[in-house]
Order: sequence, then C-alpha cells, then structure tokens
Amino acid sequence: MTAGMRTRPLGQLAPDRLWARTLASGLVAGFRFAAHPPGSRPPPTHQVTIGGSNDERCVGSPEAGSGGSRSHAGPPRGGAGRGLVLPGARTACPVSRVTVVVATRNRRGELLRTLGMLTRLPERPPVIVVDNGSADGSAEAAAQSFPGVEIVALARNAGTAARNAGVRRAQTPYVAFSDDDSWWEPGALATAVAVFDADPRLGLIAARTLIGPGCQPDPVNAAMARSALRENGAAEVLGFLACACVVRKAAFLSIGGFSELLFFVGEERLLAYDLAAAGWGRRYSPEVVAIHHPSARRPDPGRRRRAELRNAVLTAWLRRPPAVALAESVSLASHAARDRDARGALADAARRLPQALAGRRRLPCGVERKIRALAEAEQAKAGPARPAGRTS
Repeated sequence: MTAGMRTRPLGQLAPDRLWARTLASGLVAGFRFAAHPPGSRPPPTHQVTIGGSNDERCVGSPEAGSGGSRSHAGPPRGGAGRGLVLPGARTACPVSRVTVVVATRNRRGELLRTLGMLTRLPERPPVIVVDNGSADGSAEAAAQSFPGVEIVALARNAGTAARNAGVRRAQTPYVAFSDDDSWWEPGALATAVAVFDADPRLGLIAARTLIGPGCQPDPVNAAMARSALRENGAAEVLGFLACACVVRKAAFLSIGGFSELLFFVGEERLLAYDLAAAGWGRRYSPEVVAIHHPSARRPDPGRRRRAELRNAVLTAWLRRPPAVALAESVSLASHAARDRDARGALADAARRLPQALAGRRRLPCGVERKIRALAEAEQAKAGPARPAGRTS
C-alpha cells in the first residue's frame, strides 16, 4: 500500500508494504563468486567467516576495507557460521555512486535476464545478488554468467530482510533495489543520484514503475503522485514498492533495514514509517523509472493474503497507538470466524506478537498525524458510504 491508495476494510486488504526491524545478526563477511579464464591460475582463496544465524554459503576472497561492517546505528550484529571455500576474485572499487541489490529465490531464468539488463546500464552500477536459499542453482548460474556480480548466498530463506545483507556489502552512498523480475531504465540511477545529492535530508526515492513489455504504468504511480502529503511541492510517501526504490545507505542502515519479523509482504510501509520518524525524507520521483515484468512464479494467493493480514496487525503493534493496534486486531478476529485466510493470519500474528511487542516503538506525533491525514484524505475521496480501512 502506498501513500494515496484507497483504503479497504481489514478483511479485504490489498498488498501492503511494511517494516519492523532488520535481521538480528550480521550475515556476511565479504566474498564474491567469480570465474577465472580457462587455463589461468585461479587467485588464492580464503576461508571466510560468516556472521549470523543464517549460515550463508560463502565463496571467494574477502573484500579489502570495511565494506561489510556496520558503521551506522541500528540493531547489533553478531554470531558466526561456516563458509564454503571456493575460488574467488577481487574487483576494483566501484566508480558508480549507486549499487543495485537484487533479492532472488528460485527464479534462475528471470534472475539471469534481470542481471543482463542491469549489467548493460550506462551507469555501470555494482550489482549484488542476495540469493534467498534457492534450490535451483540460481546463485551458481549467476556467478558463472556474470563474474563481475557479487553473490551473497544465504543458506535459508530470510524473506524480504535478505536485502539488508546486500546493502551492508554496498560500497556506494546510495542503493537501488530490484527483484529478480525488475530492473532500472537507462539513466534512472544517474537521475536518482542527482536527486539525492541535491537534498541531504532525503532518505528514499520511490520511482515510477512501468509494467511488462508494453511499459504500462503501475497504478501505484498515480497513488503516490496524489499523496495528500507534500514537501517543497513533491509528493511525500509513507509507502512504496521495494523493487522500485532507491535509498540512502546511511539512512537505511541507521533504522535497521527491512524486517525479519514480517518476513514476506508488507515490508515497505514500516520502513517508510521509521525513515519518517528519524527525520529522513521519502519522495515520489517520477523521473526515476523502474521496469517490472512480473514473474509467472508467484506465491500462492492465499499465502500472500494471510501474510498481508498478519503484517497489518503486527505493524500496528510495532509502531501505532494502542487503540489503533487493538482495532486492527479486533477487525482481523471478526473476519476469522468466516474467513480461512483471516484465521491463519490471526494465529500467525499471535505467535509473532511477543516479538513485535519486544520491538515496539511508538512513532512521533508528527508522523502519526501524517498517517491519519492520509487516511482522512482517502476516506474523503472514497465518499461517506465507503467503510474505513487502514491508513496508507
């Protein structure tokens, strides 16, 4: 759900974007998959110590410098795992000022297509692929076909929070996100850099998204453009599409990144909430364009809807006033009696509620007022006969 999208009752929620907190432990030490020319002597390999509970498969030689360390405020990282020792290669520090982080899981063909598009961009951005425990050889295929791309191979599916590992590896001040079925229009990343450079308070750019071979505008574009929130004439957003956004690395890491708790669906909204709470701007910039060719390999609709309903409740308990969180919970419970997806969402939310309460942090009054202003604007557009739903 993005700023300006129409509201719905909790039982009929459209896909949401939320945030809570990042992975509880550090994920990777530096490594690369890389090929070396046939007949040549491979570069020396190094055993890589892997941080975190995710037991990533690691390959290659450690990066020079502190690119993998956390230099901004946020949840502490720790832990250690084991790395797989394979040949790797060092590459030069990137010239581009924006890195593209691609999260993927079991979409080998689409990932290779996306990497082909990204590596042909005129900006020549560094590309980091975070493989979310794929079983189809995605990481190995990407390493073989694109030796200049950095691969972070997680041993298990970390959900949308897998992107955080890529951001921590980036050595540029800005990071653009792609999914394995999306990429960036030529020149879009250079435009994003110029927008960021012009406004040091800007933490996130929400791009205009074009869908499919016909480059049809995603309806979310109009929703963001008509946001009731304005800053210096630009649309201010409290929601966006993760596969079509660019962030300031320092801002992203300072608030902890995407949520491990929410896991799947709804990660963007809470990220926007926390950026706003920390004083970072979030702007819809239609001159920055992302291309999205939605994959045919989509999650089961029922599973996705259960995640949407669950995460709406969890996000409310994480950041909203108690009355709002309670209302969300009661609404979900009222639908659970007759709706199987709502029952599953309610049970799952109950299991995760202790963790949400442990991470609870009320939004500043100013941010809460903006959320309510968006809700009121949407309800006014919908008319008095339309039932009130969640805010955007």
